[in-house]
Amino acid sequence: MLNSSGVRTQRRNTRPLSVGEMDCLEPKTKNNLTGKLLLIASLIILAIIVISQASSFTSPSVFSQREEGVTHVLVTGGAGYIGSHAALRLLRDSYRVTIVDNLSRGNLGAVKTLQRLFPQTGRLQFIYADLGDPAAVEKIFSENAFDAVMHFAAVAYVGESTLYPLKYYHNITSNTLEVLEAMARHKVKTLIYSSTCATYGEPDKMPITEDTPQVPINPYGKAKKMAEDMILDFSKNSDMAVMILRYFNVIGSDPGGRLGEAPRPELREQGRISGACFDAARNFIPGLQVKGTDYKTSDGTCIRDYIDVTDLVDAHVKALEKAQPQKVGIYNVGTGKGRSVKEFVEACKKATGVEIKVDFLPRRPGDYAEVYSDPTKILKDLNWTARFTNLQDSLQVAWRWQKIHPHGYASY
Repeated sequence: MLNSSGVRTQRRNTRPLSVGEMDCLEPKTKNNLTGKLLLIASLIILAIIVISQASSFTSPSVFSQREEGVTHVLVTGGAGYIGSHAALRLLRDSYRVTIVDNLSRGNLGAVKTLQRLFPQTGRLQFIYADLGDPAAVEKIFSENAFDAVMHFAAVAYVGESTLYPLKYYHNITSNTLEVLEAMARHKVKTLIYSSTCATYGEPDKMPITEDTPQVPINPYGKAKKMAEDMILDFSKNSDMAVMILRYFNVIGSDPGGRLGEAPRPELREQGRISGACFDAARNFIPGLQVKGTDYKTSDGTCIRDYIDVTDLVDAHVKALEKAQPQKVGIYNVGTGKGRSVKEFVEACKKATGVEIKVDFLPRRPGDYAEVYSDPTKILKDLNWTARFTNLQDSLQVAWRWQKIHPHGYASY
């Protein structure tokens, strides 16, 4: 076909292009097609992900099913100092463990350590939740098949409790009620309750037995006693197996060096004397403050019963093993020997090898002069006795962890 100038014009080719001819497309057309292909591929990948996730949602978790020969224990406060050591012992003894903690006092690093030690499916799970949230508590119990609960979760500083009493009643008493109600609804049959010698207050005579009258003198002890009373009242018309362990002053750490005590920096002033000793030995603080030198004791300082955390968790496991339906066991967990704060400080100096500076100050509100246990009953019923009773040895074990982890679990 000729135009007016005699040049033949090309007829437009309208036939479809084969795949092999696609590289001859104009750039704009090529880009559009490439984009469409990428979109289709993305949609296919997205569909595969959604389908796989949907199947995992419908597949029941191993933690939601009871398994013959496996005891599933809920450890509340399992990211804390004592709770994490209890979880470690349970996992070593082949229990299935669920840790619930809101990390207000606990350490995620402790949980990560346990996860590294026990990575196998169905051994350990961690749930971040607050026991003061009824919906969260119900969800936890409805989605998991627990055989027992070890209830450690609690704020636990005597001095702090005198400053913020309502916080302690809410966190200890109210939250224990939430746990107890959930256990009843979901037919969880065993409760091991972590209580304290603070429920006794300042008894007229030593040592303290389980029959010593409970007359707590600070909100911490009062809140714990209220929680005990609720549990005891409930147990009268229940077939639940209940063990209440009233323990004394906890020290030490895992002999294997995997876990230790790492209170948050803002809570150090309220914390245990062992933590203050170690902080002073590392010059984190200028010296150790001993509060109260005018008590009616041999050297004027408070006398306490110091129990190694390894012994304490052993008592919890023995209580779990011996718990019987429709029965309540109440036990003091201590060494049966009282040591003064001055004795403790000298042992800490020897354990750390540091001549710690000590400042003697007035009494701390809510403290009592002398408290130590009579462990006769727990020996008779549970065949438990404290094994790690040398103060200096327990402090040396704890000091080794502190030196390796000067900032606690901050590096985890």
